[in-house]
Amino acid sequence: MNCRGASWLAPLMCAALLAGCEGHQGAMQQPPVPVVVAEATTKTLPFEVNSFGNVEAYRTISIRSQVGGILSRIQFTEGQLVKQGDPLLLIDPAPYQAALAQARAILARDQATAANMAESVKRYAQLAQKDYIAAQDHANMLAQLKSNDATVRADEANVETAQLNLQYCHITAPINGRLGARLVDEGNVIKANSDNPLAVINQIQPIYVSFTVSEQHLPELLRQFGNRELAVRANAPEEAPGTHVGRLTFVDNAVDTSTGTILLKAEFANEDASLWPGEFVKVVLVLKELENAVVIPSQAIETGQKGDYLFAVKPDSTVEVRTVTVIYRLGNEAVIGSGVQPGDKIVIDGQLRLRPGSQVVEKPPVSAAEANAS
Repeated sequence: MNCRGASWLAPLMCAALLAGCEGHQGAMQQPPVPVVVAEATTKTLPFEVNSFGNVEAYRTISIRSQVGGILSRIQFTEGQLVKQGDPLLLIDPAPYQAALAQARAILARDQATAANMAESVKRYAQLAQKDYIAAQDHANMLAQLKSNDATVRADEANVETAQLNLQYCHITAPINGRLGARLVDEGNVIKANSDNPLAVINQIQPIYVSFTVSEQHLPELLRQFGNRELAVRANAPEEAPGTHVGRLTFVDNAVDTSTGTILLKAEFANEDASLWPGEFVKVVLVLKELENAVVIPSQAIETGQKGDYLFAVKPDSTVEVRTVTVIYRLGNEAVIGSGVQPGDKIVIDGQLRLRPGSQVVEKPPVSAAEANAS
């Protein structure tokens, strides 16, 4: 075929080539990516420090006997709630009743002797003035009277001691609380002030929770603790967060150098007695309030090789990547130190399909019910 015969093919080839280029450009142009966006806002958020702790009794009393003898009666059941003054144990009182009776008899005898001597001194005082008796004899009688008075006072003290010993036979609860296991049985001989307790009472209303926080929070902790009451929330692992609300009452006087933490204690009313001594709990210390904080949903933040970043939507509906500084996270919210301003639109869903400059279209967020259904 000659060139003149093929000349009619040139326009067709150009048209086909042009159509192919237009189709390729259409294939390269991607449609807008549907995303869910949220607006950065400012609000006041509590700055919370999370930790773990253990429940401690407000007071622990080890019951011991102040007198020795046979334990004749146990007047409580194990685990019983008691009030101050409730009877717990009875030491056989018979020996102490006898000792009290003897002390009272000796007191009565010595009181009679002292009274008789007082009358004699009164009678002989007049005779001594008239020199009917020697002055030395009268002085001796006065000394004897003082001795008798001192003996009476000693007898009175012995009676009080005997009364106390008899009272100590009746052991009562010194505080309100809950008793533990019985540590002795009826019929045993009890020693006075023995090292082994007879029972233990824990006061659990109110109750303490001890926990530790990092020393990095210490300056702010001391500043806030000295100015206002700091709230503390606690819950057992199976309870909802923040079930129990108390207040910080104690900051230890030294940092533990082995762990870099400091010991704290919080007091809880524990009105329902659900916190138990020795129990493990999660603890949240509300250290301060972050005012006018720039807040965004936490799901907007991605982590890359250069740190945290997110996608921000520009006015032309394209996105740009911004490196951000996260100061603090609380639940599903994050406080941003830099990289975001109030009012900025942030992508919180659909980031995987985005790249810098991608065109986006906003879609409404999926409700919890719709997410569960899907």
